[in-house]
Amino acid sequence: MSLVQRLDKLWYPNHEHAWDAKNFRKRILEKVSSDMTLLDVGSGRGAEPAMNFRDIAKKVYGADIDPAAMDNPYLDEPMLFQDGELPKLEDATIDLAFSCNVWEHVADPKPFLKEVNRVLVQGGLFLAKTPNFWHYMPIIAHLTPHWFHVYYNKLRGRNVVDTFPTVYALNTYKDIKRHAEENGYEVLYIEAEEGRPEYLRISAFTYVFGYLYERAVNLLGLNSLKVVYYIALRKK
Repeated sequence: MSLVQRLDKLWYPNHEHAWDAKNFRKRILEKVSSDMTLLDVGSGRGAEPAMNFRDIAKKVYGADIDPAAMDNPYLDEPMLFQDGELPKLEDATIDLAFSCNVWEHVADPKPFLKEVNRVLVQGGLFLAKTPNFWHYMPIIAHLTPHWFHVYYNKLRGRNVVDTFPTVYALNTYKDIKRHAEENGYEVLYIEAEEGRPEYLRISAFTYVFGYLYERAVNLLGLNSLKVVYYIALRKK
């Protein structure tokens, strides 16, 4: 057992791999019923098993700009965004939309949020999980080139095909609230969470700094500095 694994057991004995995605799944399941139609916005190739709702909802659509989404095994009907639009979906046909680690890649929030709003039924929900820009991880990512992100994720053991350019135009509390309200949504909540420091688990040395940061922000209740935002928007 490596030193990092020993520290996992010592500091985070109850944390699972992809803890944030699994916590996001729980939030989605609280809102999903068997008669609902879902839309996975930014579905990708299906790299995250926690985003599989095929056996729970009536139908699961998925949309992405990446053609790999057409082979996503968690979707009943995949499709590609065409110039930022979802031409295969009519107005007010989706009960709940969700995005897992997608908003950080959205360069222009207005058309993105408007198009999802268009396909949602009245009162439909758009749930999202995305990094908080004011956490050290997005700040470092914002200040470094994409090749460095690919290199660093290789060190972490992440598949390089799942590393995409980030812009963080929709990743602060203020920006999320403003763009949501300007594009037809009511903000139900924007909640932050800080857990095991996944990006600093590449060595025991860096892990110590991540652990101290996590302890500090949770002890002091510094929500504005926590790594993950969970967001719930409702179509007005």
